[in-house]
Amino acid sequence: MKDGIYSLLKAKFLISDDALKNWKFIVFLVILGMMAIANNHQYDAKNYRITELTNQVKELRSEFVDRRSELMKLKMESTVAKKMETREIFPSEVPPVKIVVESKENKNSFWDKLKIWQ
Repeated sequence: MKDGIYSLLKAKFLISDDALKNWKFIVFLVILGMMAIANNHQYDAKNYRITELTNQVKELRSEFVDRRSELMKLKMESTVAKKMETREIFPSEVPPVKIVVESKENKNSFWDKLKIWQ
């Protein structure tokens, strides 16, 4: 037992006859560790980017709501009327009339018109 611990502390497993097998395993572990560290860095970078984009989306959404409310205010008839008064354009006193245009498909035949006329 004491001899095994002593040989481990002296790293005799790295210089013995079958040391090549041990070195391959150590190199494999080092490469695996480096890959784990690189993967962790990529994960952190993506996480920061996601957080940054989420904050940007929140800011843009609030700006959109502000602009939409401004637009609604500007589209109101009273606001438009006030702006037109400065140009001496006033709202009409006469209500609008709906104009209906019949298409060729909806026109009644001559016989249908006679039935209506009777």
